Amino acid sequence: MDAAYLRRLLYPPVRAFRTQRLDVGDGHNLHIEECGRHDGLPVVTLHGGPGGGISPALRRFFDPERYRVILFDQRGCGRSTPHASLRANTTQDLIDDIERIRELMGVDKWIVFGGSWGATLALAYAQQHPERCLGLVLRGIFTCSQIELDWFYKQGANMLFPDAWDRLVNPLANTERDDIVRAYYERLTEPDVVRRRPDALAWARWESALISLAGDPSAPLADPIRADALARLETHYFQHKGFFDYDGQILDQTERLKDIPGVIVQGRYDVVTPPRTAWSLARSWPKARLQLIGDAGHAAGEPGVVDALVRATDAFADQLG
Repeated sequence: MDAAYLRRLLYPPVRAFRTQRLDVGDGHNLHIEECGRHDGLPVVTLHGGPGGGISPALRRFFDPERYRVILFDQRGCGRSTPHASLRANTTQDLIDDIERIRELMGVDKWIVFGGSWGATLALAYAQQHPERCLGLVLRGIFTCSQIELDWFYKQGANMLFPDAWDRLVNPLANTERDDIVRAYYERLTEPDVVRRRPDALAWARWESALISLAGDPSAPLADPIRADALARLETHYFQHKGFFDYDGQILDQTERLKDIPGVIVQGRYDVVTPPRTAWSLARSWPKARLQLIGDAGHAAGEPGVVDALVRATDAFADQLG
């Protein structure tokens, strides 16, 4: 095969050169780490969920010889504390945290990289602070609209994965099944972490069953601590419609992105965040380039998605130095 057609791989594992804590008020303390070059092109990486947390793999989408990669665990998840806390945890709080981190790091402008909920947050941040964004690299577009939530938790994805859907709804009473998000939100606000654990795992397993085109749809999300944060924060945000002012806000305000270049990477067979949203976003954002990956679902680690994301970050490094 011609080398030009070989897919790019993740960069080799890289260690963080600095980790620190940031008190952002409201009782929240964030875990932040940096890797790559101290004087490299700055990029902030926004993880998914809400509540997913960062991982070492997220460092590897960037050339460590050219980038200064800044990652952090959002409120309530990963190594940020308090764990799984819903208090003072809204989209606006997270946007304000990103700005606090930018100021702490002494960065004037940066690239914003995010997938799934990380793409939601990246878009919301860029719409509030377009002057701080050199570019956006986004994967698996999700805008927390009602139609997207209904697809995944009401009618849509359940038609493709009836077995996984049954595992999600079986713990619920018949009276709870008309509103899956509300039912699990009410269950997961139970203060006792042990008592809410079965519901947290049931919620997290539904998402993990659908995330990868090549994965095992019966494979559970094994870590109950991570599942607790993911389930509590997702139901908290989804029950409150992402804490946006109105339904469809992100797509309605793409005019605010008009001067920001972007790359959108979307799996053609993504059943968690179906491609229609990415298509709509690209059509209303002239400086964005959409890449539909024909053999990929939602997961960031699928080969075609990795290839497109690494090529996108390399291209920004080529352009911006």
